[in-house]
Amino acid sequence: MSFLLASNISLTAWALAITAAIVIGLSKAGIKGIAVVNVTLMALAFEAKESTGIVVPLLVFGDIFAVIYYNRHANWSYIFRFLPWILVGVVIGLKVGNDMDESTFKIGMAIIILVSVVMMYWWDRRKSKKVPSHWLFAGVVGTIAGITTMIGNLGGAFSNIYFLAMRVPKNEFIGTAAWLFLIVNILKLPLHIFVWETITLDTFIFDLKLIPGIAIGIFIGIKVVKLIKEDFYRKMILLLTALGAVMILFR
Repeated sequence: MSFLLASNISLTAWALAITAAIVIGLSKAGIKGIAVVNVTLMALAFEAKESTGIVVPLLVFGDIFAVIYYNRHANWSYIFRFLPWILVGVVIGLKVGNDMDESTFKIGMAIIILVSVVMMYWWDRRKSKKVPSHWLFAGVVGTIAGITTMIGNLGGAFSNIYFLAMRVPKNEFIGTAAWLFLIVNILKLPLHIFVWETITLDTFIFDLKLIPGIAIGIFIGIKVVKLIKEDFYRKMILLLTALGAVMILFR
């Protein structure tokens, strides 16, 4: 990426990138639903497709921190049930990513997220303990999560919907999501390097400079998550996910 080689990244772009790194840390520490913010900030700082290549290694760094801290809370049964469908979506996203009109994609994705949030809010209001058990639910949500994580690093919104529907407790939610996206984001690395060519040595060096921002975000996020009660945590995720969908529309 020539803009990195030229060493002429503006102060505004640096500020946006550092803020995005802090948001990644907050998200990986368990404040789910704000991941859309870092994607938006990076897209504002750099070109949209190039920004996706910058973000993926940062997500991996954040996932590693999260796995180390929340590893004991992971529920692998959810991962084994959801991961294959995400990988199907990643393959689809890889194929259509270059050809899909970005405007159409982001509008459709925002609508799907908002509809899902409304559905989950209604689900919570019913106070029903029943969770969706049909494989089609995991299949549809997982495939959409895979497509969106490949094209825009936005699969977290749909994984949030899935884990909320499963009524996964707070710490288990965070630990399971940490392992799930560590695996997915590592698998995405070679696709960005060799297929889309959005990750280079220069972008990786740039990412290394942003790691302190991720560490700061994780430190703050862990402190905040400890203060959040279980019921409020579910409501917070729904609200932040909905706000993220609105941000996609105006990205």
